[in-house]
Amino acid sequence: MRRALIVLACFLLAVVAAGCDLRTDTPPGAGKLRYRDAVFARQTVTRGVIYRTAKDQSGTPVQLAMDVYQPIGDPVTKRPAIVWIHGGSFCCGDRTSGEIVDQINAFTKRGYVNVSIDYRLDPTGCTSYGDACIQAIRDSWHDAQAAVRYLRDHAAQYRIDPTRIAAGGSSAGAITALNVAYGADDPGPGPKPATSSAIRSAVSLSGAALLTTPHKGGAAALDFHGTSDGLVPYAWSTSTVDAAKKAGLIIERQTFPGAGHVPYQFRNTIIAQESNFLYWTMDLAHAAR
Repeated sequence: MRRALIVLACFLLAVVAAGCDLRTDTPPGAGKLRYRDAVFARQTVTRGVIYRTAKDQSGTPVQLAMDVYQPIGDPVTKRPAIVWIHGGSFCCGDRTSGEIVDQINAFTKRGYVNVSIDYRLDPTGCTSYGDACIQAIRDSWHDAQAAVRYLRDHAAQYRIDPTRIAAGGSSAGAITALNVAYGADDPGPGPKPATSSAIRSAVSLSGAALLTTPHKGGAAALDFHGTSDGLVPYAWSTSTVDAAKKAGLIIERQTFPGAGHVPYQFRNTIIAQESNFLYWTMDLAHAAR
């Protein structure tokens, strides 16, 4: 208990993560603890919810959809939510990505509302670095922010706590989640939305902040990274971690020595540390139960 209180105090004082090891501390509590443990056996999925229409790089309007996952038999009216973002080099993939859905299943059982989103893709994406890649990164970032705003605007409908929204993803989705964490002040072209795009926390599997810079007021973040990642180099993650610490933000990284891109073979470690990290950084000890 004493250790848990020290960790919580560090979070509340916004001490840089180097001084408080948030990711490895299991929240205290006997028995099944909501948001820490699996407390629901079943879930319901509402598929194909349109959350935005936006133009792709060719100028064609694209309807963007999300699947909404909720635990069955949950009476709580204000639940934390996670926006999950698939990978695929910003050219490929969709909201049914295997490791994304697996994480969603784990967190829905813990009492979260989870959504998996599609976002604008470009045929070439980031298979090579150029203008199309940069625009695809920017489009995905702004689409994910729109998904955050959609949940906030529909919080009563989906029984979400609008102050406790996180984002998570793998590869391109991890880059996007970190951009949402650090880029709430840039919601994209057009009039500034009335609803905030800010999130509380982000979890990243093989990601880095690209096109955004960690700054005071950004979200807490956790990155999982292999040192032999050939697509999103470990050095990019290091740059993000260093910049976030310099800005005074909470950031953690779990390094997998010798592992490559999206090392989901460490699934149990990843989900356990995500669960602990989100519990502390979203202050779920004081969330509705």
